[in-house]
Amino acid sequence: MRELLPARTQEYQARAREVAEKFVRPVAAELDRTGEYPWSVIQALREYGLMGIWIPPEYGGQGAGVLDMCVVVEELSRACGGVGVAYAVNGLGSFPIILGGTEEQKQRFLPPIARGEQLIAFGLSEKWSGSDAGSLIARATRDGDEYVIHGEKKWNTNGGVASVYTVYASTNPERGTRGVSAFLVEKGTAGFEVGKREDTLGIRCVPVHELHFRNCRVPARNLLGGKEGTGFANAMMTLDRARPGVAAQAVGLAQGAFEWAVRFTSERQQFGQSVMSFQAIQFMLADMAIQIEAARQLVYTAARAIDAGLPNPSKLAAMCKVMATDTAMRVATDAVQLFGGYGYCKDYPIEKYLRDAKITQIYEGTNQIQRVVIGRALTREANQIAGHLDVKVEHFPAGTGPAPR
Repeated sequence: MRELLPARTQEYQARAREVAEKFVRPVAAELDRTGEYPWSVIQALREYGLMGIWIPPEYGGQGAGVLDMCVVVEELSRACGGVGVAYAVNGLGSFPIILGGTEEQKQRFLPPIARGEQLIAFGLSEKWSGSDAGSLIARATRDGDEYVIHGEKKWNTNGGVASVYTVYASTNPERGTRGVSAFLVEKGTAGFEVGKREDTLGIRCVPVHELHFRNCRVPARNLLGGKEGTGFANAMMTLDRARPGVAAQAVGLAQGAFEWAVRFTSERQQFGQSVMSFQAIQFMLADMAIQIEAARQLVYTAARAIDAGLPNPSKLAAMCKVMATDTAMRVATDAVQLFGGYGYCKDYPIEKYLRDAKITQIYEGTNQIQRVVIGRALTREANQIAGHLDVKVEHFPAGTGPAPR
């Protein structure tokens, strides 16, 4: 379906695919084994002009949209899910600045990220406030021209390699979510320490760390947007914008696993014929292909809606995240099954797709939380529809009524 994409998006896609095949696929297994960060891939992405493409041109980027970012993430993840998220998380970390930073903050922090000279991480989750992002324990207190941050952050992807961290802490706990503020914390700031690295099941080439803030003094000019209490809204807008990227990672993983399954079943001979020639196997592959393409189109639709500036993109962002990540797990699981015993061995590439896919159902909002987001949006829409109807549903005879909207 490449031809349905805008010309510029196709160009990004082609460049990303070349990086994936030349620089990612040859090292994916070794990066997974060692857990080393893919610095060679980051350098290739710089050379191919793909780092920070979503950053506006006035801050050194290319002004690309979420759709453009998604096709790059998809192509990288097709070869390695860890590399895909290593790239995408820079969008997650920089979107808060793009959406809510002051002009001075944008000029100071965005150009190095756009050039790929610096990486950025996103610090929202805590040990006791994962899905409940409004109940942050981390605190920030104004002290003259500085804020003093105390607390910890959990699950910080790129945590060990970033130069800048977008960190959320409460400046007024009594106000709940309205008391949350965001700060830009630079590596090397006194009182800021990158803590232990998590030993993860998948995406092993990307360091996921705890962050510790102990009497960490941050200049007041690093308060995102220059205003307290805007952090929670900023984080939610950021996640709406970033979730299609996670979904694109999942689509790439599903596509990569599917391609390996097609190759293996077409080459593997049993009972005098290829495994793929059996109808039961063809049906499995057909279902995998259907699910992948449906997920891809929903991701692209959500990304296009965000790029077009349509209001309230939360429902579409949540929908694409749920569908694509659930699809990735189904497809990867079926691909392992199609490999038989080989699928369970690390000698073969397919088990890595299953391990990488699982996290996509969890981070940037679990799929259970995404269903809550979707359900609440549907409830609001139902109330709006009801307000436009003059009569109640039970007043209509059976089998009649207004057409669904």
